[in-house]
Amino acid sequence: MTTNTLAASEFLYRLWTQGGHVDEIPSSLRPDNVSDAYEIQALLENSSGAAVFGWKLAATSKAGQEHINVDGPLIGRIPADRALPDGSIYTALDNNVMRVAELEFAFRFGTDIKPRARAWTVTEALETVESLHPAIELPDSRYRRYETVGAAQLIADNACAHYFVLGPAAPSGWRTTDLAEHQPWGIVDGQRFRQGHGRNVLGDPRVALVWFLNEAARYSIEVRAGEVVTTGTCLIPIPISHGSVVSGDFGDLGTVSVRVA
Repeated sequence: MTTNTLAASEFLYRLWTQGGHVDEIPSSLRPDNVSDAYEIQALLENSSGAAVFGWKLAATSKAGQEHINVDGPLIGRIPADRALPDGSIYTALDNNVMRVAELEFAFRFGTDIKPRARAWTVTEALETVESLHPAIELPDSRYRRYETVGAAQLIADNACAHYFVLGPAAPSGWRTTDLAEHQPWGIVDGQRFRQGHGRNVLGDPRVALVWFLNEAARYSIEVRAGEVVTTGTCLIPIPISHGSVVSGDFGDLGTVSVRVA
């Protein structure tokens, strides 16, 4: 850890806690590469004092990557104090520059996972999973123009993590479901608004799970039993406004909802 890494983390943490936004991290503190960015992100976890509820993947679709000008997915941390139960009221819209909801497939791990050199397979990755959950992410960025700052600055800022809603565990039969072909509906105020598709998530949410485990190992990230990874939006994000109720109907896999205060 360098002095600049610590200072960059403290700078971003102040923005997190105060609801502030900037154009970029000051040039003297800006991470030069992805590895440095993940070090800054890890220090944000230490500053908050909150346990890690789980992990989020950003930009797991081509459209998402093009939108924020990156060439692949990014990992962020979900602090426990930003994880909301199903049906919760979300109260932090005013300072949110993104103002969208995303429907996601989330996997909860049943075992601790240490970084390893050997690449994970889909079969091995699924063996670490205890349950599958429908989920809603309510992302935000501390950058006013998050589309232009680049991967390193986005990762340092927790890959647009903000708030997260985890739905109930899907029935055990989810393991035989073709998640790539699953098509959840985004519902706003009781009306179907937009349909998603599992294949929008790196071709298959299970492939996104494998990508996460391999990338986590690359940057020496340890995963604990009980933590979740949410695999990125399966639909074009849904605009949200005060008073909206946003739900995800995942069919046989269950539902999840949040009310915007």
